[in-house]
Amino acid sequence: MTGQVDFDSHTSDVVAAAVQAVNVLIPGHARGREYLADTPREGLRDLLHWLDSRPATEVSDADIEQLRAYAARLRAVFAAVDDGRIDDACAGVNALLGETRAAPVLARHDGGPWHLHFHAVDAEWARSWAASMATALAVVLGNPAFDRLGVCTAPACDRVFVDVSRNGAKRFCSTACQNRVKAAAFRARRRD
Repeated sequence: MTGQVDFDSHTSDVVAAAVQAVNVLIPGHARGREYLADTPREGLRDLLHWLDSRPATEVSDADIEQLRAYAARLRAVFAAVDDGRIDDACAGVNALLGETRAAPVLARHDGGPWHLHFHAVDAEWARSWAASMATALAVVLGNPAFDRLGVCTAPACDRVFVDVSRNGAKRFCSTACQNRVKAAAFRARRRD
């Protein structure tokens, strides 16, 4: 057998999808500006493409609102980890796992190979993806690198992230926020 085998890529992808769902669906602040999350279909286009082969127009507003409710609870998990409240994060994920009835099941669709899902194949759209996202976060929380989940430290930004850097020192949701903070620090040094 040649090439690298990566048994964890699905979990990493689902954690990234959880980050995107939280950041798109939850209002707050993003990159120094108020973020209303009032047009989620635009921000969810990439997420919907990855999560489901259905076009965004086939996902109902009710589906999006249900996923928004789950995303608020997923955000609370990121915030708890960022605050060092690991027990609260784990309790939140456990509650989501129970409510979404996350259960491992091998599934095959669209002519693809068998792969592991963490929801009933026939579950409604938002609950099925919330179950997968909660399971992926459970895998992270049960790992020594659980502290890689975080909330951006830039002023006027509360977006979440997962730190996949080598040294685990990420503090910002994006390069834009990192650059904003560095530019502000540079201007402050020049004034002094």
